Amino acid sequence: MSTAAHEVATHRTSADPAHPAVGAATSLLDAYRSGDRFLATPTRTLLARGVHQRVPEGGQPLAQRVATALDDARSSQTAPLVMGAIPFDQSAPSALVIPETVRSGPALAADPLIALPAESAPAVDWEIRTEPEPEVYAKGVAAAVDRMWRGEFSKVVLARTLTLSSGNPLDLPPMVQRLARRDPSGYTFALPTSPGRTLLGASPELLVSRRGELLVANPLAGSVPRSPDLAEDVRRAAGLLQSAKDLHEHAVVVDAVHQGMGRFCHRIDVPARPTLIRTATMWHLSTTVTGVLATPEASALEIACALHPTPAVCGTPTALARAVIGETETFDRGFFTGIVGWGTPEGDGEWVVTIRCAEATERSMRLYAGAGVVAASEPEAETAETAAKFHTFLNAVGAQL
Repeated sequence: MSTAAHEVATHRTSADPAHPAVGAATSLLDAYRSGDRFLATPTRTLLARGVHQRVPEGGQPLAQRVATALDDARSSQTAPLVMGAIPFDQSAPSALVIPETVRSGPALAADPLIALPAESAPAVDWEIRTEPEPEVYAKGVAAAVDRMWRGEFSKVVLARTLTLSSGNPLDLPPMVQRLARRDPSGYTFALPTSPGRTLLGASPELLVSRRGELLVANPLAGSVPRSPDLAEDVRRAAGLLQSAKDLHEHAVVVDAVHQGMGRFCHRIDVPARPTLIRTATMWHLSTTVTGVLATPEASALEIACALHPTPAVCGTPTALARAVIGETETFDRGFFTGIVGWGTPEGDGEWVVTIRCAEATERSMRLYAGAGVVAASEPEAETAETAAKFHTFLNAVGAQL
């Protein structure tokens, strides 16, 4: 081989290591099949198969049961990992397992191939049922606002659902593709919760992550739907940053996260003002809270369980907001507004707020969306916000309200 030819060959060969993420994450996304466990975060992409061990129910606190299961798994696995979902009601059964095998790759957003579009959703004759109907939901919001003006509580998050039914079996992998490729910088998940049921979604909100001594939380509260018109989209984003109602709602959540993390940290950094993050359908007020762990034995999951539920998904004061949710909502939230994520025996992990999600069975799926209700809330606006949040999933399955 000539010197020039050798230089060309060397250059072509070294191009792959220069871009190690090409295909590394999207290959895991492409390999997902129904029944697998898939989780993509801004730090990694995980694809797990099989069940080495299920985290048992009852007895000790959940984080302690997980730590025990991971410690037991070390005798037969080199690097065991826990993955799965925790419901809104932490006393209800979780869906956490130590998988048989786990393949790991970089973040989807770091893989140039994620820019390739997913296949369009096929035409499906969906039967759609709303619970509650928008008018009933709006009345629930109005009733909550009246109680706030009487001084009973300061915030509650009220949700509603859509049930989509099809005459044919659902094909989940293409839905996960569309969710992931639409918002690759978020948290995309597809996790079995029980036989025949899969929790899937694309959440924008990190509850807490731990890497060594560093803790990060990213509470979101205060939001507005995106607009397809660029000028209007920018106007809405700027308006959100100046909205007294949304800034107050956001501050309540950030303060709760700050106080919750304070139990575990000897130093916490909380920015003075929120910034914006966007998904394909929504603008959100966002604050990244960081802390240095003072109690190294506290795992990411233990801290997540201590923070959950934040006012972003429940309300404040928490106990009263839970009671209002129980009185107003006509359905069981299940894993909606719960937690999904992963963790290691060393306590590192990422745990995410379970929003923009649905629970799928063989021929149907139930979508969930909620809105934070405060004294300044308008029932019509909050109803419209839930409709906009549904679009994350409606777009992934080719359905329209």
